[in-house]
Formats: sequence, C-alpha cells, structure tokens
Amino acid sequence: MAFQPIVDISDHSVYGYEALVRGLNNEGAMTILSQLNDQNRYRFDQSIRVKAIDFAQKLDLQGVLSINFLPNAVYNPETCIRATLEAAAERNFPLERIQFEVTETEEVKDDHLKNIFLEYKQHRFITAIDDFGAGYAGLNMLADLHPDVLKLDMAMTRNIDQDRVRRSLVFAILAACRELSIKVIAEGIESRAECLTLADQGVTLFQGYWFAKPGFESLPEVPAQIWDQLRFRRMSDRDKWQ
Repeated sequence: MAFQPIVDISDHSVYGYEALVRGLNNEGAMTILSQLNDQNRYRFDQSIRVKAIDFAQKLDLQGVLSINFLPNAVYNPETCIRATLEAAAERNFPLERIQFEVTETEEVKDDHLKNIFLEYKQHRFITAIDDFGAGYAGLNMLADLHPDVLKLDMAMTRNIDQDRVRRSLVFAILAACRELSIKVIAEGIESRAECLTLADQGVTLFQGYWFAKPGFESLPEVPAQIWDQLRFRRMSDRDKWQ
C-alpha cells in the first residue's frame, strides 16, 4: 500500500490518508488491477481492506483512513463487510474513521451500490464517491447514494483557475453539495492557483501532488513551504479560510 494525504487548509492539518494499491516493489495500481478477474476480485477486495487497516495501525495513522472498494466484488453487503469489521476490532481502529470510496468509473447495475452504501452507513463508515465527473452516473449517482463525501476528479479540477467552463460546472456541483451537506474533496491539485480558486468557493479539503505524493508504506507530511504559500492573499480571505 501507498498513502497520500488529504489536507484541510482551514487549519493546516491532515484530514486523513487515502490507501492506494501498490505491488510489492511499489508497482502502480493499474499493474495490480489489470490482473483482476471474476475468480479473484472478491478475495482481492477483501484483502485490500484488511491490509489498509493493518498499515493504518502500524503507521499510527491519525484522522480518516480512506479505502477504495470494488462494488462488483461485493456480492452481499452484510456478508462482505465482516472481514473489515473484524480487522478494525482486532486493531482497535474506530469505524467512524474509515472512509469507503467507490469510483464512478465502474458501472454498477440496479440498486446494488445503493444497498452497499446503506449497509456501510449503518456501521458508521464514511461513504464517498471518488473521481466524480469522470465516470458513468454523474449526478444520478449523487442523487441516489447521497454520500457523506464527494471527491472531484482531477479532470474537473485541472487548470480550473484558467478554465471558465470547468469553473462553472464545478461551482454548480459545489452549490449542490452545500445544499445537501456533502463534504467535497478536490483531487489532483497540482498548483497553488487551482487550490485558491476552489478555496474561494468554500472548499477546504484537498488532495494532490502539490501537497504531497503518495508514500510507499509510509505517511507523507505536507512540506512547510506549502502551508506558507496558503497564507492570506488579502484581508477579506480571513472570513473564508486560513
């Protein structure tokens, strides 16, 4: 596993870390995911959950542990969550600090994903839609699932400071999330300008290479100079974020 921080610019803290699949020699996620099939998908999904919680305990991860899951590997939500519950109990990791992310790039039919989210919420897990704006369902998925967290895909945030069309679309999504009390995490942030454009619209949670790259079996820290670049641009910003 590798871990990438999700930061909260409102108080210059780390909200949590996303656990990312890696090979034994730090091979990228696609190298591993390309080997999945109908025979090993369920076993892989279960092992990743346990491995992420195991590393979180060993590394003394504070804040939220965010884990990606494969909805098509979950044949029955109640049954498939048992290994996660057992792993969290054995390692004394609070369930309310585990965030499950589902990517909307994987097509799921019928109400299967909705039932998964309902089951996870009953166990106090944080539910999140990952890569929003780059996949299948878009607003329909947001309406049906009503997640706790929405993660804006980097395709939506890339150069948003320079792209009027992206700004218009993303600002409308942010307005909907505010109305629905859904937290927003902006992914793929690679510049100060991208961060500030979204911060002006009330976004405080960010993830991306500008803050820190994933650390292999480690918890990277955000360099002090990044926080220094997020000092107030003008006095009126004090009412928005720090």
